[in-house]
Amino acid sequence: MDHPSAPAPRTPVLEVWCELQCTDCRTALDDLRALRARYGDALDIQLRHFPLPKHAHALAAAQAYEEAYAQGSGWPYAEAVLARAEELADRGEPVLVEVARELGLDAEEVDTALIDGRHLLVVDSDEAEGKAIGVTGTPTYVIGGERLDGGKSQEGLRARIEEIADGLLGR
Repeated sequence: MDHPSAPAPRTPVLEVWCELQCTDCRTALDDLRALRARYGDALDIQLRHFPLPKHAHALAAAQAYEEAYAQGSGWPYAEAVLARAEELADRGEPVLVEVARELGLDAEEVDTALIDGRHLLVVDSDEAEGKAIGVTGTPTYVIGGERLDGGKSQEGLRARIEEIADGLLGR
């Protein structure tokens, strides 16, 4: 007699509400790297877009990220753009195309995506969802139904994320 197999346990998701012109998000990268090292594939870390109005190039950066993601290099692109947040503030969209080129992506396609707006719906959808769940600044994390605001201080957030993730993973 065949027995139905038990459903595979779901991988917990850590949503990182971020914007790529935010230096606080750049600071958060150290925590995200540590979480990746600790959990590997057992924790799905997802970047969600929340461009802040005070950053003139955040919306374009989110769209460029989506094109980089489509080309298979989302996180490396995000990290490289965050490393140049001040330059992005000063020089704007050319920095986004340069980063794509430096990473070996199709930079012309990134440039075209910024012109044709093909990824705008994804970015707008993330922003609307973020507002709906109470995101007001970046970085903000959501894990296990709990929202953790890192926009004012990131102190203690990685420990809290680990505590929640460990509980979700039964550790």
